[in-house]
Amino acid sequence: MGMVPCDALLRRIGALLMFQAKKQFQLGLTGRGKTVCMNDHTRLRDGLAPHGELGSMAAAFATEPAVGAQAPGTGVYAALDLGTNNCRLLIACPTHDGFRVVDSFSRIIRLGEGVAATGCISEAAIERAIVALGICRDKINLRKARRLRLIATEACRAASNAEGFRSRVAAETGIELEVIDRETEAALAVLGCSPLVDPRGRGAILFDIGGGSTELVRIERDAANPEPRIKAWMSIPFGVVTLAEQFGGRDVTSEIYAAMEREVAHHIRPFAEQHGGDLADMHLLGTSGTVTTLAGIHLNLARYDRRRIDSVWMNDTDVTATINKLLGMSYEERAANSCISIERADLVLAGCAILDAIRRAFPLPRLRVADRGLREGMLVEMMREDGALRSW
Repeated sequence: MGMVPCDALLRRIGALLMFQAKKQFQLGLTGRGKTVCMNDHTRLRDGLAPHGELGSMAAAFATEPAVGAQAPGTGVYAALDLGTNNCRLLIACPTHDGFRVVDSFSRIIRLGEGVAATGCISEAAIERAIVALGICRDKINLRKARRLRLIATEACRAASNAEGFRSRVAAETGIELEVIDRETEAALAVLGCSPLVDPRGRGAILFDIGGGSTELVRIERDAANPEPRIKAWMSIPFGVVTLAEQFGGRDVTSEIYAAMEREVAHHIRPFAEQHGGDLADMHLLGTSGTVTTLAGIHLNLARYDRRRIDSVWMNDTDVTATINKLLGMSYEERAANSCISIERADLVLAGCAILDAIRRAFPLPRLRVADRGLREGMLVEMMREDGALRSW
């Protein structure tokens, strides 16, 4: 890969810094995101794979060669998830009973900002994405990962300029993104989260509230096979970014919140009517920033701690009380909360409205929170294909 001109790099860095500064200026304070502790060893059944800390901006100036082709058996695996709101990377090595995380990265970039209105990924969002993907590229090269899966989701499914965006990403970072369909997204979420299905229960209604879409999956065990299997799934074109852009996410009145919930419920209703019966011995299983944020607030954490969040149970009363607490906060109060941060303060109530629509469609008494998902699913899938993992 050739050198990227310094002025282009500076423009990208400036775009990202302006995006962050805009959010910070609204409160006049430094934006605070999740604080996560690295847990190197992820076991098959009780393991935790971290979101990771933000990488250094200096890494964007590196000029390493393009990411190499996939090569099974190298022992180092990388899974990248470029979503509508976040860019996330997890790098791991298989172990005898799971995998060991060696590096990770997570940054809110809002790739899908404005896509619902304009049909295109904006230039500012492209610049932010390229900065973040450049950091991911450097981490992949540093760790010598050669078994890769690098996916993009709803923003790249929906945007008319997605092909041009992917070509530019490949040319400037060496990362070749695979745009996955909604069914694949649902299947990877199930693979990543299935260890958290209650072993004493029959199954779960799993949901993944993304930035641009939300996936719902009914997974069940049967007598012939104790491993949870997909019985039915659906995807709706609403996530926290798209819903907040349509209804407003900063100053959310009770009327706006109810309208958001009604809109989501309209899309969920056919699936719930067909697959929402016989919920005995089932529970909700949520993977998203919405549910992890709710869990952090419910636990009264001073700072987000993934080790306290992943796999925690919340009962229906706890969820309702926590959402009501958020509804009672101003935008400034949400932004000042360390489990939410300024970057999520205008999105979290949209996520709660999606969750409430799901809860009403599937009235189950317990919710299990998963701080894991697509990246873990990709890692497990690749390691299984290579014979490095026999079970998960």
